[in-house]
Amino acid sequence: MLHSNLTINKEGHLMIAGVDSVELAQKYGTPLYILDEDRIRANARTYLTAMRTYFGEGSRPLYASKALSFRGIYRIAAEEGMCVDIVSSGELYTALSAGFPAKDMFFHGNNKTDSDIRYAIDSGIGFFIVDNAEELEAIDAYASERGMVQNILLRVTPGIDPHTFAAVNTGKVDCQFGISIETGQAREFVGKILKKKHVSLRGFHCHIGSQIFDQVPFCDAADIMIRFIAEMKQQYKLVTEILNLGGGFGVRYVESDPQIDIAENIRLVASHIDARCAESGVRHPTILMEPGRSIVADAGVTLYGVGSVKTIEGYRSYVSIDGGMSDNPRYALYKSPYTVMLANRAHEKADFLCTIAGRCCESGALIQENVTLPRPKRGDILAVLVTGAYNYSMASNYNRICRPPIVMISHGEDRLVVRRETFEDLTACDL
Repeated sequence: MLHSNLTINKEGHLMIAGVDSVELAQKYGTPLYILDEDRIRANARTYLTAMRTYFGEGSRPLYASKALSFRGIYRIAAEEGMCVDIVSSGELYTALSAGFPAKDMFFHGNNKTDSDIRYAIDSGIGFFIVDNAEELEAIDAYASERGMVQNILLRVTPGIDPHTFAAVNTGKVDCQFGISIETGQAREFVGKILKKKHVSLRGFHCHIGSQIFDQVPFCDAADIMIRFIAEMKQQYKLVTEILNLGGGFGVRYVESDPQIDIAENIRLVASHIDARCAESGVRHPTILMEPGRSIVADAGVTLYGVGSVKTIEGYRSYVSIDGGMSDNPRYALYKSPYTVMLANRAHEKADFLCTIAGRCCESGALIQENVTLPRPKRGDILAVLVTGAYNYSMASNYNRICRPPIVMISHGEDRLVVRRETFEDLTACDL
């Protein structure tokens, strides 16, 4: 199987973290998001242990909320000792409502509104990741009103292409996020920050992209960032305390994706940083990273009910399911690959070539094309693997479809952590 928490039992049913997926579909209905809590915790501990071992004490992973945000995930992050990165007041509110401490939150985004900034400061936010001049002015002004100094990191773009596709490449110069090192704008911007009385520049942040399967792009980014840190030390006498390398380690969605040893990659990045700091004569900063996908993606499976099978002679066959683009828009947006199987007939020969179509009234509302399954029939349970990241968090009510619930599994026991939306929920904001 694609990941070790997925097996097939003697009845030919897909087992998720030791629990029969068919029984879960019968108990909770479909569509249904399932999360393996033990897998999430294990992934978090891999980062925590490796970062403390190789980067040193104080280095920590920040869980990237955008991958999956609901109260339960913040409770897990807090219990495991992670910080979190947030990108909106909604994520901030959700984390606070789960009891997550604001001092361990880092607020991202390329357009933080005045209300975002005020809410975050009033809540006691630990850090803002400053993205632009207007935001800097707004943070400094409101911190001045409060008679305080707000900690910040500056987001810069190192100009790295990690060879992922454009939609998840955020480290290149031509990007809406951060301030460019290559053009000289970042150097000038540091001077502006240091003149402010109510912000404290504690370090720098970069994010080069997503779905990165080796350490090389991170090492390339570290070279640029450490060189920049040395330049800031020389020009402004600035001693950098923190270097945030962002997120991006990949996960296996299909068998052709490579295996990745995250701890070993972190060791290699740490060794590279040690050498570069020594060569550049800069103090080794505390290293932060922002895993999101690689914490939750392979902990998730989505179950659907098969509704119909339609074959267009000379063209292709469509298998229609009771969910789709409204609960997983990633294929429609990015052509993202997924592994698909029949959860109730996982032991049968897969020889029926088909396209998985969702129920949304949209020709592009597909989940996957050119997959092979045992020939499906109405009432079968279709499983899409590795859906823990960017599925629930990107879900919508398109076509007025209710979003699915989330069921969490831990130590072989299942429990509901997000209930299924109702029709009443759909009209709750209507006047």
